[in-house]
Amino acid sequence: MNETLHLCQEWDKVFPLSEEVRHHKTTFTNRYGITLAADVYEPKKASGKLPAIALSGPFGAVKEQASGLYAHQLAKRGFFAIAFDPSYTGESGGFPRNVASPDINTEDFMAAVDFLSVQENVDPDKIGILGICGFGGMGFKCCHAGYAYQGNCHINDVRYDPSEYQRLF
Repeated sequence: MNETLHLCQEWDKVFPLSEEVRHHKTTFTNRYGITLAADVYEPKKASGKLPAIALSGPFGAVKEQASGLYAHQLAKRGFFAIAFDPSYTGESGGFPRNVASPDINTEDFMAAVDFLSVQENVDPDKIGILGICGFGGMGFKCCHAGYAYQGNCHINDVRYDPSEYQRLF
């Protein structure tokens, strides 16, 4: 399939870009041949191999929203982070549009980990996943499926009850 995506080159996020963070767009392909669009966030002052994290969600959202904001904040804290639009959503490819597939969205996380593992400034032994809200389940499934990569897998399933935050944090 390998579609040619038309990525917006202007700053299109719901948050401002920090002077501490370098940003650029990229693409990678999952095993179903769907091209995924991602925003890369990395700390400007970092050197050496960085811990990395792939983010997506919440369900129905795009990378310009919550997952991008989280990736941006993680980059300010020393992570190489990518926020990606899942298949059929946002700037990513796939037809028909706006379709949810837990199996394909799980593969999207696996493809993101593969992408991170070959970046020259990423430590392949320190790659994590952060699935926001409904995408916490896809991130968990990626890890539970026994996907063979080195590193840690972290899942964040955001709660709707604010009192849960105090218990969790």
